[in-house]
Amino acid sequence: MGAFACHRIPAAEAASADGRRLGLTLGMLVLPMYVALGAPAVALPAIGRALAVPFGATAWILAAWSMTSALAMPVAGRLMARWSPLRVLVAGVVVLAAGSVLAGAGSTLPVVIAGRLIGGAGAGATVIAVFAAATALPGRERIRALGIIAAASATASACGTLLGGAVTAWLGWRAVLALPALALPLLLAVVARRRTFTRTDGGERDGRLDIVGAAVLSVLAGSLIALLQARSVGLPAPVTVAVAVAGVLAAAGLWRRVRRLPDGFVPRRVIAAHGFLPAGLIGGTVFAGYYGVLFVAPSLIEQATGGGALEAGAILVPAAACSVLAGRLVGTLHDRFTSWQMAAGLAGLTVVGVLVVAVFDGPVAVVIGAALTVCGFAGSQAVLVGLAPELVAADDRDTAQGLFNFMTALGGGIGPAAVAGLSGLVPMSVALAVLAALPLAGVVISLSRKGARRGRRAIQSQCQ
Repeated sequence: MGAFACHRIPAAEAASADGRRLGLTLGMLVLPMYVALGAPAVALPAIGRALAVPFGATAWILAAWSMTSALAMPVAGRLMARWSPLRVLVAGVVVLAAGSVLAGAGSTLPVVIAGRLIGGAGAGATVIAVFAAATALPGRERIRALGIIAAASATASACGTLLGGAVTAWLGWRAVLALPALALPLLLAVVARRRTFTRTDGGERDGRLDIVGAAVLSVLAGSLIALLQARSVGLPAPVTVAVAVAGVLAAAGLWRRVRRLPDGFVPRRVIAAHGFLPAGLIGGTVFAGYYGVLFVAPSLIEQATGGGALEAGAILVPAAACSVLAGRLVGTLHDRFTSWQMAAGLAGLTVVGVLVVAVFDGPVAVVIGAALTVCGFAGSQAVLVGLAPELVAADDRDTAQGLFNFMTALGGGIGPAAVAGLSGLVPMSVALAVLAALPLAGVVISLSRKGARRGRRAIQSQCQ
């Protein structure tokens, strides 16, 4: 059974069963949030036509969600020092639903984007509360729960294309944007198991929120997304320069804030922890590759087949099944490879997927490429989300989880924004080929890491 196998089989099986039950409960809750990633992608052509805006401008609908979701995650991580994960969860779901309804009711692109910004913030807080419950579990139980949550999230985002296509065809694009509001009734089922959210053990040293630190980080992330899409949305040159200046000032302000305020919104001890920044960068590059492909895949399929949103969504369904396979594969390989080795392989899988869509024509190539990026996203999420809390002190786990997910989700905003911005300058195939450089950087970062995964040592200690 291997050098690290445990002889207490009943206890291991019980832990695995607990992980499965928790994973299923939490996975059910995140379904509407990750449907919000895939479903709108299919509706973008229809939204562009209805609102009379260029297709490239609709990338903001995806990027806005990812951006505020990313920003809300470290905020939620800090709030859990003074609030319970359950309270953060409830607040997040309410904001998520309100923003989604606003986006669905919007009559102009700015209103739709505003709704997506609000909904994304609620989604980010909800995801952090969910991960806070899952990552507090011990060793194998945690990996099992995270694997199920990762499979559920990737399946929902990939199946969201079919659901988005069907809803767009039958109910219209407004219903697609309002879909995440379905998280409200699902919240009732999770609240019934509220003990799930009392098992976290990583309290914070200080529950105060550094408003200035949060603000400069928000400006930095927003300016980066805006600059990537400046050309695709026709941003005037003076505004583009102003956004660039704001981004540079925000970067300088954040650097100074981290140096002068070690316990601020971005604690120096967390980002300086060995391996933490590399893990976040890998997660962000993989998400960028996956979400960039998801942005263009429905449009490419519609162009190739001459069909509509429903046909495009149905053709992309096989990619969803691959996410379940990725979740199971990560659990199987957990004891045979280090986390960094698995991350390198999954990032490499994402690179191949992006290049397949870039190089080959036709719906089959799009589906194969999308499936590979889905596997990379689902697998790396399970691996890295479980790794990140182990890299910092127990008191910093909530903050670390928030910052790690910020970096990952920000990559999700950068992916579509980069493709949309480049597509106005070069052919789509070239834009995608450039996008592949991001997960390739993730491969390089992963391979540069050394040392065995701490999770293996945790399993060993459980057997003693």
